[in-house]
Amino acid sequence: MRILFLSPSGGLGGAERCLLDLIASIRTYDPGTDVGVLAGADGPLLPRVESLGAQVVRLPLTQGLAEVGDSGLAGGGARVALSTARRLSLGGLQATRYAARLRAAMRRFAPSVVHSNGIKMHLLAAVAGSPAPLVWHLRDFIGQRALVPLGLKALQWRADASIAISRAVSQDAQRVLPRVAVHVVYDAIDTDAFAPTGNVAALDALSGSPAAPDGCLRVGLVATYARWKGHQVLLEAARHLASRADASHVVFYIVGGPIYETTASQYAPGELRALASRLGVTDRIRFVPFQARVEDAFRALDVIVHASSRREPFGRTIAEGMATGKPVIVANGSGAAELFADPRDAVGVPEGDPEALAEAVRRLALDPAERARLGRAGRATALERFSRARLAREVFEVYAAAGARPRRTPGAAV
Repeated sequence: MRILFLSPSGGLGGAERCLLDLIASIRTYDPGTDVGVLAGADGPLLPRVESLGAQVVRLPLTQGLAEVGDSGLAGGGARVALSTARRLSLGGLQATRYAARLRAAMRRFAPSVVHSNGIKMHLLAAVAGSPAPLVWHLRDFIGQRALVPLGLKALQWRADASIAISRAVSQDAQRVLPRVAVHVVYDAIDTDAFAPTGNVAALDALSGSPAAPDGCLRVGLVATYARWKGHQVLLEAARHLASRADASHVVFYIVGGPIYETTASQYAPGELRALASRLGVTDRIRFVPFQARVEDAFRALDVIVHASSRREPFGRTIAEGMATGKPVIVANGSGAAELFADPRDAVGVPEGDPEALAEAVRRLALDPAERARLGRAGRATALERFSRARLAREVFEVYAAAGARPRRTPGAAV
């Protein structure tokens, strides 16, 4: 078998790290499978792919295609809407030209299956016409996007199967894409890398701050700077705790950065620092830049926070935090709610509720025994549910279903 993955990004966000886990699982499950990754941008993903013995095919997106997207439209106002409309109109011709190049690259690789790992590649591969069964890996709630559902729905006949990363994502996809078979396959993580023991990041030094005082409790949000990942919720929770004497030893860390090029979808670093200043919590917040070895950052924290302010498709940081044996506080809804059992192996709080988050942090800050218990239980859950061992087998079952589907003429004209 020859599998060609399509990645719009060369960065190391959640989708790309999940792709690496899948490739690693495939290499163990069936070492004879040839794997390639066609990437729309350069970046740290590509050497990681090559280290797993997979081939890299570079096919850079134009700047216009890289930047265009609809994730900034919700609540973005007329200026953002007009800017997005311009980019879409300019991107149409670029997309047609890129699809022709993509079609040629896919044919050169001669895959048994084409597996797209991002919305832009779902659309571009469908426009191009895949020479082999096409599988869309759905990592978003496409139904809540402004424009994406229109494109995917129009092109759904080109997809032979899809993978949803949670039941919540599957239910959303089935409403938007009734003609596409949707299979639920949970993401996996490297539970050996994300383990309680190992290297520990020097978060204070990385943030450019003096060493935090002895006895402090380090509470961290590890995420890209996507606007829905809950950075504002965390900062507001820090404000709620600022006057609490019993939480004076809590120090908050925001670990990550803006790694994608899609316009209006992410915070700029200066925005979050300015927000911290307006909320009066600058002295309680430390900003740590993106870390390639994110597992080292997890081990440096005492409590992991997942604070997404809108529906979460999966919540990789939840599984990673549990695997490293840390207590995890989860914005409890949608796909995230499928990953844990409150309060057995993590603590749930309502989405977008900084007061509830602050109270959960305060309770854990005062109860080291409960933190230790949650860490042990979370590690056990991660080993049972999120290890790489079962991932390739489940994905290969989807490939078999996609291959059995009658296909339209591959490589039809754009």
